[in-house]
Amino acid sequence: MARLRDGLPRLVVAIRSLLFWSLVYGYCGLCASIHLLKLLWSISKGPARTFRRVVRENPPACLNDPSLGTHCYVRIKDSGLRFHYVAAGERGKPLMLLLHGFPEFWYSWRHQLREFKSEYRVVALDLRGYGETDAPMHRDDYRLDCLITDIKDVLDSLGYSKCVLIGHDWGGMIAWLIAICYPEMVMKLIAINFPHPSVFTEYILRHPAQLFKSSFYYFFQIPRFPEFMFSINDFKALKHLFTSQSTGIGKRGCRLTTEDLEAYVYVFSQPGALSGPINHYRNIFSCLPLKHHMVTTPTLLLWGEKDAFMEVEMAEVTKIYVKNYFRLTILSEASHWLQQDQPDIVNKLIWTFLKEAARKKD
Repeated sequence: MARLRDGLPRLVVAIRSLLFWSLVYGYCGLCASIHLLKLLWSISKGPARTFRRVVRENPPACLNDPSLGTHCYVRIKDSGLRFHYVAAGERGKPLMLLLHGFPEFWYSWRHQLREFKSEYRVVALDLRGYGETDAPMHRDDYRLDCLITDIKDVLDSLGYSKCVLIGHDWGGMIAWLIAICYPEMVMKLIAINFPHPSVFTEYILRHPAQLFKSSFYYFFQIPRFPEFMFSINDFKALKHLFTSQSTGIGKRGCRLTTEDLEAYVYVFSQPGALSGPINHYRNIFSCLPLKHHMVTTPTLLLWGEKDAFMEVEMAEVTKIYVKNYFRLTILSEASHWLQQDQPDIVNKLIWTFLKEAARKKD
C-alpha cells in the first residue's frame, strides 16, 4: 500500500503529461488538416496563381532609410552567430533594446527608432533566425534558453550591462523571461501584447477561445508544411496578417503602406527565411509548463484590445506576477500590431512610463 501511495504522484504526472501531449499532437493534426483543405481549395481555383512567387532580389528603399538609423552587426563569441540590428541615437546614451515578434523583424520598430533616439541608444534587433541575423539549421537551436542567452550576449557585446527592454508578441515572451532570469540587466520592462509567460501557459490550457486563437502554435509543430503555406500565392498569408479585417491593422490605425508590406515580403521571401522564425515555436511545448517566476522590474504592459491572437483577460491577470511598479494600458481600437498600429499613442505611453518609473525610483 505504501509503495502504491508513493507511486501515485508519478502516475498523476505521467497521465497529465500524456493528456497534454495528446492535446498538442491532436490539435496539430486538426490544424494541418484545415490548412491542407485551404491548399486544395486554392489549387482548385487557380494552380498557377497558387504556386506563383515573385523573385525579389533588391530590398525596398524603406529598409535603407537613413532616418531609421545605421545597420550594424555583432558576432557572439560563444555561439558564433552574427546578429543584425539597426541602431539610432548616440553611443553612450542609455540603451533601449527592442525585440520584435512574428512574422516581423527590426523594421516593425521604425516609429520607435525615430522617436526615442533623442535620449537613448535605440537598438532594434533581428532575433536569431530572422532577417540578416544568422539562422541555425536545427530546431533545437531555437530553445528558449538559447534565445534568452542571445539577448544577454548581445547586450554584453554592445558594451552595456543593463537596458530598457521592450518586446512585442514573441519578443515580449523573451523580454519577460530576460526580466525573470537576469533582472539586473533590465532597468525597465515594456511588454506589448504578450502577458507574463505563466499567465499565457495557464490560460491557454483552460480557455478554448485562446487555444483557438493560438492555433498557429500547433500548426508550426509540423515540419516544412507551414513554411510552404506561408509562401503560396506570393506570400498572401503573410500580407493577410497585417491587412485583413480580422487580424490586421484597423481603419483607425496607421496602416502599412505598399512599401512597408513589400519590405516584409522581401525579408521573408529570401531562401530559407521562414524556417528560423517558425523554429522558435517548434520548441515551445517542450518548455512547458513554465515555472512561476515573479518579475521585480518596473513594468509597463500595453495591449491592443482588438488583438486577434491574444485574449485581453490575460493582460489583467499579469499584474499578480509583477512585484514592482506596474502599469497596464489597453487601447480599445488597436490591433495585435500595436507599435505599428498606434505609434504616436504607444510612444507617448512609453515616455510617460519611463518618467513615472524614474520618479518612483527617486
